[in-house]
Amino acid sequence: MKEESVQQGKAYERVISYIKGEILKGDLEQGEKLPPERELAEQLGVGRNSVREALRTLSLMGFISSTQGAGNFVSCDIEKNLAESTQMMMLLGATDYRQVSELRQGLESQTVLLAAERVSPAQLSELEDIVWQLRDENDLEKSAALDKRLHYLIGEAAGNQLIMVILRAMSETVDSFISHMREKMMLDEGYRKRLQDTHQGIVLALQDRNGVEAARMMREHFHVVDSAMVDLF
Repeated sequence: MKEESVQQGKAYERVISYIKGEILKGDLEQGEKLPPERELAEQLGVGRNSVREALRTLSLMGFISSTQGAGNFVSCDIEKNLAESTQMMMLLGATDYRQVSELRQGLESQTVLLAAERVSPAQLSELEDIVWQLRDENDLEKSAALDKRLHYLIGEAAGNQLIMVILRAMSETVDSFISHMREKMMLDEGYRKRLQDTHQGIVLALQDRNGVEAARMMREHFHVVDSAMVDLF
């Protein structure tokens, strides 16, 4: 029984290695459909269970997506894997909000530096509109959506896809744990004004193409959020 388990493990790893190899060679590209399970099993000389285990593992990693009735496709949803892994780390006590916030602060400070060089006039216009909408928006859900859009837009302006993947994953992680904190901040007039001031400061610095000032205001933004975590909770 133990020998069968070892063989099964090796077979499942062989399937993963084969699929990775096909991607490396360029024979499989993102969005392309994988061969049927039966064909993979016959081609590699492994059991169907080994193929399913390999596909299940790759799916959890974000490299395979499945559509019922259509088959399995090559994907690149690393964001999902990273978000779920980080959330599990928080649940298990391997990390906490403070560490995630420190990572986001470093990431977004660099992001806004890049955005100051690369942001387009259209993106600047939208950022300005968001700041004005945030000032007058009293609906908590709409306010949260605008806040998130502002940070994502800065990420898009930076022009770095890897930054966007990590940014979205970290944002999803934080949202799942402290969504109620944002509500308390929005209901606290002092913190709401401080957040609005930092958002406006970031956008003004981007309009001036002043990356150093934009990064400083981004750090101040996270300082406000971290202070709220202490004061309101």
